[in-house]
Amino acid sequence: MKLGFLLCCLCVFTAPRCSASERCDDWGVDTMKLIQAYEGEPARIRCPLFQDLLKYNYSTAHSAGLTLMWYWTGQGKDLEEPVNIRLPNNRIIKDKDTLWFRPAIISDTGNYTCMLRNTSFCSRVAFPLEVVQKDADSCVSQAVKPELVELPLEHIEQLPCPDTDGFFPVNVTPSVTWYKDCISEKFYERVPKGLNLTFLVVRSNYQGNYTCIVTYEDNGKIYNLTRTSEVTVVGSPRDEKPPVMTSPNAKAVYEFAAGEEMLLSCEVFFSFVRNSRMDIWWTVDGKKIEDNTERITISESVDKQLGGAKTIKLALSTKQITVEELKRNYTCSARNSLGEVSRQAAVKEKVGTPRYITELACGLGATLFLVVCLIIVYHVYWLEMVLFYRAHFGTDETIGDGKEYDVYVSYARNAEEEEFVLVTLRGVLENEFGYKLCIFDRDSLPGGNTMEAVFEFIQRSRRMIVVLSPDYLTDKSISMLEFKLGMVCQNSICTSLIIVEYKPLQGTNTTVAKLKETIPFVRWEGENSRRNNSKFWKALRLALPLRSLTTRSSWNESCSSQSDISLDQIQKKKRRLKGELVSPSTVQSTKDKNLPQGGKVRSKNGPRGAKACQCCVTYCDSENRLRSKCTAGAKSKWETHLCKPVSYRNKTHWAQNGTTQQPPAPPPVSAFTLQQFTDLSNNNSDFYVL
Repeated sequence: MKLGFLLCCLCVFTAPRCSASERCDDWGVDTMKLIQAYEGEPARIRCPLFQDLLKYNYSTAHSAGLTLMWYWTGQGKDLEEPVNIRLPNNRIIKDKDTLWFRPAIISDTGNYTCMLRNTSFCSRVAFPLEVVQKDADSCVSQAVKPELVELPLEHIEQLPCPDTDGFFPVNVTPSVTWYKDCISEKFYERVPKGLNLTFLVVRSNYQGNYTCIVTYEDNGKIYNLTRTSEVTVVGSPRDEKPPVMTSPNAKAVYEFAAGEEMLLSCEVFFSFVRNSRMDIWWTVDGKKIEDNTERITISESVDKQLGGAKTIKLALSTKQITVEELKRNYTCSARNSLGEVSRQAAVKEKVGTPRYITELACGLGATLFLVVCLIIVYHVYWLEMVLFYRAHFGTDETIGDGKEYDVYVSYARNAEEEEFVLVTLRGVLENEFGYKLCIFDRDSLPGGNTMEAVFEFIQRSRRMIVVLSPDYLTDKSISMLEFKLGMVCQNSICTSLIIVEYKPLQGTNTTVAKLKETIPFVRWEGENSRRNNSKFWKALRLALPLRSLTTRSSWNESCSSQSDISLDQIQKKKRRLKGELVSPSTVQSTKDKNLPQGGKVRSKNGPRGAKACQCCVTYCDSENRLRSKCTAGAKSKWETHLCKPVSYRNKTHWAQNGTTQQPPAPPPVSAFTLQQFTDLSNNNSDFYVL
């Protein structure tokens, strides 16, 4: 009896090997049946024999005398042992074809085997169970794969909480909490109701992971079930259609020369069709190319789009194509459950280009390159080119025009701009380029009507340079008078204006803004413009009148009766460096005996002749005593007397030139007087010049 009992026990624990005559079907370990559960939550596993492998269910098998037995192999173990269903608190329970864990723990992880057998038949299959812990600060674990759910776009759909049937009694109503990406939020257009989440309208931004946590009570214990569904928004069923092929098409012709690499691309758009495959392939002379061959290489790329639609590109390439391969039939085909499309790629042998076309293309290319180079050269050196052309082929406009000066310079009367005009502008234009400048404060005589003198100077000049700065447009200044008189001459085509922006204006001046559109405008760039070959001087020379080379070299600087007085110490130093000799001044006699008889008397404050000369100045000091100053020159041409003798009571007195004969005032007067003028172009307001 004892021996028989031991044999029976051995047969039970080693059922597949208990009898040599017993047939046993061992299906091995089905890893595709992986079951995942969270630690501390209920879990269940069902025997796959009644679901996929056998044709009868558990009740039929039990009625036929078959017994279902459970075994397991712990994680990291090799020994298979029966499942202990007699644990305290009934944590593991066998119910028909299901094994329940209430709850599951980490040590339950392993491979579970369900075996259906009798004395002559055996069938067994194993599958894994994995118990995992939730991630920190998360409602799920990334190791657990969510269930995939596809919802059609712009439809009303319901999302159920999956795999909850049978966990709790029918008469128990559990509480359900829904999360999206583990965030509890107030769902918009999504209504949670029990175990279902209703989408009033499915939108593309509603994609994501939806987690439901079900809480229920069973036998006085509280259990939680955590289930996650990955929602993907797909195209609407009304948008389902057969594949659309965009290339190759009837208009495209692929030309290749022998020896080149042939590359053909097939591009197909697949709309989303539920439970449908998307197939695309190439055929060569009716033979389907599935894998790469020695001569042909196939490559595929997929572009996923909204709603599950895809654009698939299938490229066929052949290196060093031959003439025979170019004559083959290359066809691309695509198919889904709604239809199929095929299109042949038009492949031709490339015809060589005639030689004369190549030569013509080279000639046109060289011509185009030369034109581009010339355009670039002109764009960079256009000022030099225009100045060169004017110097050799232009007409000297100074001949016969009756003008005495080349340029009249108008500027604001302050120390900085006076230095710029007298040292920089005058030094370069007169000494380097040979222009004759008219500077009012230098070339005019004191006394007389300033407005008439300025107007006459401007009329006798070919150009008028306006040294523009914020101080230039000051109301009731002589620079404003010069500017407005220059405008009059500009409008009467008597003298052309040139604006030299010495300093930018503050704000917008309407008159200056309009002048910039019609007259030359040159900007002074500070130290970058001081070089004689800078862009500033080239642009200024382009706006100035053309002078022949002989005329330019003969005139070095303008002469005036006050040239020595107006120059500062810098100019005098430059004269000494040039080797000019300064002779001592000769005191002029009381009466000018050298004036020619019948000669015209020069008007006060008016322009003088434009001849090189020795400049002698006779003037009165504060006590009306006669003083004189002369500057030695190559040739004497005139003398300037700022004082003249006046007879009064048989005595001779010295008075300022240009005044009527009258007795001198008893007290001494200043050499400077304040004269009042009327600005005719500015609402008849008056301005004063010292």
